[in-house]
Amino acid sequence: MRTQIHQLMDAVLFSVAFWLAHWLRAQYPGTTLFGFNLLADNTTALPRYDWMYLVIGFGAPLILETLGFYKRTSIASQRLTAWLLLKGCFILTISIILILFMSRTVTPRGVIILFAPLSFFLVFLKEALIRWGYKSKFGQAQLKKRVILIGSREDTARLRTEIREESRDEIQIVSEFDLNESTIEDLLHYIHEHSVNGVIINAQHTYFGQVEKAILACELEGVETWLVADFFKTQISRTSFDDFYGRPVLVFHSGPESSWQAVAKQILDVLGALILLIVLSPFFLFAALAIKLTSPGPVFFKQKRSGLNGQPFTMYKFRSMVTNAAQRQHEILSMNEMTGPVFKVTNDPRITPIGHFLRKSSIDEFPQLINVLRFEMSLVGPRPLPVEEVRRFDDLAHRRRLSVRPGLTCLWQVKGRNNVTNFKDWVRLDLEYIDNWSLWLDFKILWWTIPVVLFAKGAK
Repeated sequence: MRTQIHQLMDAVLFSVAFWLAHWLRAQYPGTTLFGFNLLADNTTALPRYDWMYLVIGFGAPLILETLGFYKRTSIASQRLTAWLLLKGCFILTISIILILFMSRTVTPRGVIILFAPLSFFLVFLKEALIRWGYKSKFGQAQLKKRVILIGSREDTARLRTEIREESRDEIQIVSEFDLNESTIEDLLHYIHEHSVNGVIINAQHTYFGQVEKAILACELEGVETWLVADFFKTQISRTSFDDFYGRPVLVFHSGPESSWQAVAKQILDVLGALILLIVLSPFFLFAALAIKLTSPGPVFFKQKRSGLNGQPFTMYKFRSMVTNAAQRQHEILSMNEMTGPVFKVTNDPRITPIGHFLRKSSIDEFPQLINVLRFEMSLVGPRPLPVEEVRRFDDLAHRRRLSVRPGLTCLWQVKGRNNVTNFKDWVRLDLEYIDNWSLWLDFKILWWTIPVVLFAKGAK
């Protein structure tokens, strides 16, 4: 809730900064900056930008969220705050310039120049005031949590160390209890004596019956209770809480969490696929004509691939091989250059003359934009493998690459592509993407993909 309040405040402040920049530019159109005529331009009547407030209101918190701005502690260093905010303001300003340019809107130079420092100043001032409020005596008295730790000696010692390292004095540990050695009456005595407003229970090595009694006692006292639910030690999974038809549930997930970044990724997929289909339509026409004129058979190649969670779907490509390629694969199995269940050959004799060019230029992959619009694929994600190859996985851990939608490009394309011959290295790059996923990582991979496609790096 606190994060959402901060995001709402930042959306308002960025919008106010844009309005102030517009207002100042209108009031002082001929003003120079440091002796340079930066704010002056040939635009006399400024256009209205009402629609831009929606872009800024949604875009600014999204960019800051992607950069990890809202993951800082309440009293994070001002240097860290300034650095993350500076990057966010820069990315947002560049994005606004691109949006205005693509929409063919007249862009007054002064508005853009003023917006970046104004937005930085307003948000940084807000963060500084909040930080000052947290560190003041009043803030400490109102916001600091006075808690009791409950659990075995080993568990509470470990938890105490973590709290002191992470909470930055936001949590004060009043006392520690081992329910196997102390009674509920002792716990209630300390709650009354120290005006405790929180109890943290680490139940990993504590009897659940005693934990239930402690929770019920705190419930009657009106004292908030936190249960540290690390009963099971997982290697990869992260945990979150949800509501399942009125029942609280603990969710273990090893893929990216569902968040508004995930929603933004789907919006990016749809808009990006539509724009690319329009821009690349001449290449579609060229590829279709070239395939028809140089080899008999259909223009498109369709194959069942494993999608999200292994769900089969029909993937489209421009045909780059002869029509009986699948039937002839057994003839060249000895030429396979990949270890594991995947089949790849550099000089595949089944490739048609035009197919070599289509593969080298990656034009054969363009029809998969249709799969993106059908929500079967994403712009960025692990490459979809044929259903038969997925069935041959000899390591169940490799199936975790199926926990996200497959994509047109991923780390494998930009860090090795066909130069990677070990399937384990391929999977390692896919899992690296899944474990570190963010919208910002998607943008970086899309950017890295451009030179890879233009210069045909690793394509065969």
